[in-house]
Amino acid sequence: MALKKQFIKTKPVCKVTFSIEAKEATTAAVVGDFNNWNPAEGELAKLKNGTFKATFDLPASNSYEFRYLVDGEFVNDDQADAYKWNDFAAAENSVVAV
Repeated sequence: MALKKQFIKTKPVCKVTFSIEAKEATTAAVVGDFNNWNPAEGELAKLKNGTFKATFDLPASNSYEFRYLVDGEFVNDDQADAYKWNDFAAAENSVVAV
């Protein structure tokens, strides 16, 4: 799992690339505060090496809770900037700070 951040100098936006290795999975998405936890808005594309990956523009100077949804199972990012307990999910969510 990995997070890659690219800050845009001309806009208050950060391009964040989310990726997760899931060779046996058929679907994966990133869901979080930035897309209303909607898997349809966070679909990741499967690469030939079995990694799912996509880049999203997130407003800068914020932090966002997120999780991966891999074949219907929630997974945290082991390289997240932080983790935050979520009472609704009764679990920790990954956090990305941009």
